[in-house]
Amino acid sequence: MVTIMKLPANLSRISFAASTVAVCFFGALLHGEDRPPNILFILSDDHAAKAVSAYDGSLNRTPHLDRLAAGGMLFRNASAANAICGPSRASILTGKHSHRNGMVGNIGVSSAFDGSQITFPKLLRDGGHQTALIGKWHLRSEPTGFDHWEILIGQGPYYNPPMLTAQGPTEHTGYTTDIITDLCLDWLQNQRDPAKPFLLLKHHKAPHRTWMPGPDHLTKFGDVFIPEPPTLFHDYGGLSRAATMQELEIDRHLHFYYDLKLPPRPGFDLSPNGYLVQARRFYETRFTPEQKQAWDAAYREENEAFYNALEAGMGHRDIVRWKYQRYIKDYLRTVASLDDNIGRILDYLDESGLAENTIVIYASDQGMFLGERGWYDKRWHYEESLGLPLIIRWPGVTGPGSETTRLAQNIDLAPTLLEAAGIAPPEGMQGRSLAPLLRGEEPEDWRRAVYFHYYEYPAYHAVNRHYGLRTDRHKLAYFYELDEWELFDLQRDPHELNNAWRDPHYRDILADLQNLLSELRTQYGDLHSDKIPFAELREMSVEEIARVSLEGPSEAP
Repeated sequence: MVTIMKLPANLSRISFAASTVAVCFFGALLHGEDRPPNILFILSDDHAAKAVSAYDGSLNRTPHLDRLAAGGMLFRNASAANAICGPSRASILTGKHSHRNGMVGNIGVSSAFDGSQITFPKLLRDGGHQTALIGKWHLRSEPTGFDHWEILIGQGPYYNPPMLTAQGPTEHTGYTTDIITDLCLDWLQNQRDPAKPFLLLKHHKAPHRTWMPGPDHLTKFGDVFIPEPPTLFHDYGGLSRAATMQELEIDRHLHFYYDLKLPPRPGFDLSPNGYLVQARRFYETRFTPEQKQAWDAAYREENEAFYNALEAGMGHRDIVRWKYQRYIKDYLRTVASLDDNIGRILDYLDESGLAENTIVIYASDQGMFLGERGWYDKRWHYEESLGLPLIIRWPGVTGPGSETTRLAQNIDLAPTLLEAAGIAPPEGMQGRSLAPLLRGEEPEDWRRAVYFHYYEYPAYHAVNRHYGLRTDRHKLAYFYELDEWELFDLQRDPHELNNAWRDPHYRDILADLQNLLSELRTQYGDLHSDKIPFAELREMSVEEIARVSLEGPSEAP
C-alpha cells in the first residue's frame, strides 16, 4: 500500500498567476506511485446522516457507504455553513461562508455562482490534476475549473435526464443515479489521462425531492413498517415563533400528488397546488412506456388501499402516518440506488488498482428532516438539517474504521483536498484542513465552535433567517428578524426540544456563547449581512455582499 507522506516544508513552490497561491509542483518532482493522490468526491443532495447505516442503522442499510466508512474516517459532527443546496455547494467549492462567496440563497441574482472565484478544482488543475464534474451542479452558471463536465439542467429529473456539456446538450435514457455513475466510469476508463492524477466530482441529485425510486427498488420496504420518529406530531411548544411559521410539515405541506405519487381522483381534492400538479405531470412525461408501466404497477395497490381507507373515514392522524410512510419509504428507496452506485464505483477503483492512491470523500450538501418534528426538507439549524454525513477514505494516511467527534464543516473540504495534493490554501479561504484529524492527530487548538447563517426568507418553506453556532455540547441560534433566540444543550436534550434561552440555569452559558458568537462573526467578517433584507441581499454581487457583510450598508436600512 502506498504511504502518503506529509508534505516536506522545504519542497520547492511555484506561483500560478491564475490562483495567486503557492503550489507544490508534485507533477514535475514525483513520478509513478509517489504522485499526488487521485480524488473522488461523491456528493449527494439532502442525505440525512440517519439514513446511512454506518451512523445509525435504525432506518436502512447502506452496505457500500458502510464499506467506505470501514476503510476510512467517519465524522460524527460535520455540518453545513448554510443548510440549503446551492449555497452549500458554493461553500464546498470555495471553502468560504455564503457572505464571502456571494451565494446566500437559491433564488435571486446571487444564486448564480460567480465562477470567476478561486475554487479548489481550479487550484488542483493548476497543480497538475485532471479535473471532471459529472452530475448535479445546481449553481445556475457554467462550471469553471474543469477539464470535462456534464451536468444536469437545474435539479434534473430522476428518469431520462437531459444534460449539458461544454459542447452542448446530451440526452440519456435510464435512471439518473445510474447514468451519473455510467458517465463517471466512462470518464475514468476511457477519457482521462492516466499520466495525471485526477479529481472527479461525482455529484448526485439523489435523494432530493421528489424521491423517485429507481427501477431496482420500486417496491423495496413494501411490507415493512418504518418506525415513526417520536416527534412526528410535535407541537413546537417552547420553541421560537420561527418554528410555528415554517411551511415544511408532512401534514400540511407535503403534496399528495407531487411528493407522494398519489394521482388525483374525482371527489378528493388532494392536489390543490396547480403548479405542483403540472410539475409532477412533467416528471412523468419523462418515462419511457416500459418505465411508466413499472412505475404505475409499483404504486397502484397502495394508492387504491389509501383511497379506500379515506372513503371508510380514515382519521387525520392516520392520514399523516400514511404520508410519512410513503415519504420515508420513497426516500430510502432512492438512497438504496445511491448506495448501489457508490458500490459500483468503489468496485472499479478496487479492480483497476486505483483505490490504493485515491482519496474518496462522501458527503451530502446538508442533512434532511425525516419526519422529526413532523417535517421534511432542511434549512434549519437543528441537527437533522445542519448536520451532514461525511466519510473520508485516504489510503495510507487514515486508519480504517476510524471516527472523530471533532467539529467539521463543509468549508473545510476545500483546504483539506488542497493539503492532500500539496497545495497551500489561498488567503481568504475560511475553512480549516481536516488532514490532521485524518492523520490521527488530536490538535489542541481545534475549533471550539462552527458558525452558520441561513438567509433565504421570505421564500419557499418559510424558514426565518438566522445565524448561530454549534459547539460540541451546545447550539445557539438567533432569529434576528424576530429578535428571538434558541439555546439547546445537546447532551441533555439531543432532540433539541427544550429551548433553554430563558432558563436561569443557563445564564452564564448563554452569555459565554453569545460572546463566542460575536467573536466568530468578527473572525469570518459577517458583521452586517443580517442588516440587509434578503430581497436586497440576493441581488448583490459577490463583492457587494462581502463588503456589506464586513462594513455594513452605506445607508441605514
